[in-house]
Amino acid sequence: MKTLLTNIRNCDVCSKHLALGPRPIVSAHPSSKIVIIGQAPGTKVHQTGIPWDDASGKQLRKWLNVPDKDFYDVTKFAIVPMGFCYPGKGKTGDLPPRPECAPLWHQALLEKMPTIELIILIGMYAQKYYLQKEAKKTLTEMVNNYQEYLPNYFVLPHPSPRNRFWLTKNSWFEKDVLPDLQMKVSAILKKNN
Repeated sequence: MKTLLTNIRNCDVCSKHLALGPRPIVSAHPSSKIVIIGQAPGTKVHQTGIPWDDASGKQLRKWLNVPDKDFYDVTKFAIVPMGFCYPGKGKTGDLPPRPECAPLWHQALLEKMPTIELIILIGMYAQKYYLQKEAKKTLTEMVNNYQEYLPNYFVLPHPSPRNRFWLTKNSWFEKDVLPDLQMKVSAILKKNN
């Protein structure tokens, strides 16, 4: 695992496409129990090198109902984005994650974590990549049918502050989905404490 993480952190496969240059962000451990697969780091995370070290991360930890101490414990949570580097700015937000990362590194990483109990797929890029034919047409449809993907996957929208409108429009998410997510995460962490 150590060598694999070093290789990922030194990766520069798509450096010519990265406005801020490569800085792959990943955290994993052979004992990780829950894997969080999101999109790609934002500018703040690119600067600090700490995954989910921004407003989206704060919201995600709230959704999971876990303190920073647990979230950043690699034996509990592995953080494996679809694109390991900040992809750059687009017209309406950040560009999509670079397509090279997941096919190049994900399988090797997951194979080194034999004790995974749950993979949390955040956003459409992760959901379409992992769920393939089982993916629904829209993120709302996937999240609303999250139970179809259990016990292996739990699907979530992105916790970005930009998604306030989606959260307001889909109040069932906080009422019905989050309690189930928190219960599953809590049970995994308690069992492995």
